[in-house]
Amino acid sequence: MRKVAGLIRLMRPVNCSMMGIAVIVGAIIAAQEFTVVNDAFNRLMLGFITAFTLTAASMAINDYYDRDIDAVNEPDRPIPSGLIRPVESLFFAAALTLIGLAAAALTSIPCLLAAAASWMISAAYSTIGKRTGLPGNFLVSICISVPFIYGSLALKGSIELNIIFFAALAFLANTGREITKGIADVEGDRIRGIRTLAISYGARGAAYASSAFFMLAVLLSPIPAVLKLMSPWFLPPLILADIGFTFSSLSLIKKHTRENAKRIKKITLIWMMLSLIAFMAGTIK
Repeated sequence: MRKVAGLIRLMRPVNCSMMGIAVIVGAIIAAQEFTVVNDAFNRLMLGFITAFTLTAASMAINDYYDRDIDAVNEPDRPIPSGLIRPVESLFFAAALTLIGLAAAALTSIPCLLAAAASWMISAAYSTIGKRTGLPGNFLVSICISVPFIYGSLALKGSIELNIIFFAALAFLANTGREITKGIADVEGDRIRGIRTLAISYGARGAAYASSAFFMLAVLLSPIPAVLKLMSPWFLPPLILADIGFTFSSLSLIKKHTRENAKRIKKITLIWMMLSLIAFMAGTIK
């Protein structure tokens, strides 16, 4: 039982569930409705399984490559604690990957190709990407955006224009958040040899870069309304999110300390959630 508990912890079920839910949310946004029946329900369940298992596989791979670092910083994690052997984590990741790709193949060939590409991006981040700074930030943001696109692909068989805009917003906002996180984690990242923007260009330079990504998201956000891809219910939560991103950006530029960066990193999750609510509300006719 202890081994099973260790494998469950290795997966990080909460993270996996969030990625699975993101697939369903992406499908609802793409379909512009909340009702899903018959074959569509089966496709979404397969999509959830794909996102859940491939995310779990990436977590196991990540912990395998971080085992020496975790032995110092997180000794209670399954691998450094001795609960799970490193080779077991790789076999577990392989099994999860096979399940995820099988579920994608049962959905459609385009979904299988998208799932395989997503897995490779996750693996690239875990193995080499996380130490590259900004390129690593981009890889994380792609992984955050892909489940929404996958939901559209699974349900509609195509990538709808409204979901493209949402994925772009998610990519920009999350990249800004990842750069902000680099300001907060600069001491630990320097020890680990991670070349974040905060280390390469200082906290001030990173603050300006982070704010640029946040503001790009703000500038892009009204376009779905202009193109009439969303109902009027889209605008109220979106306006609140844009105001939040704007004030957070100004705050970070004005005060780019570690403490303020940690605060901004947390609060931007609220603005990202409001953006998600905006797109969901925009499906209400």
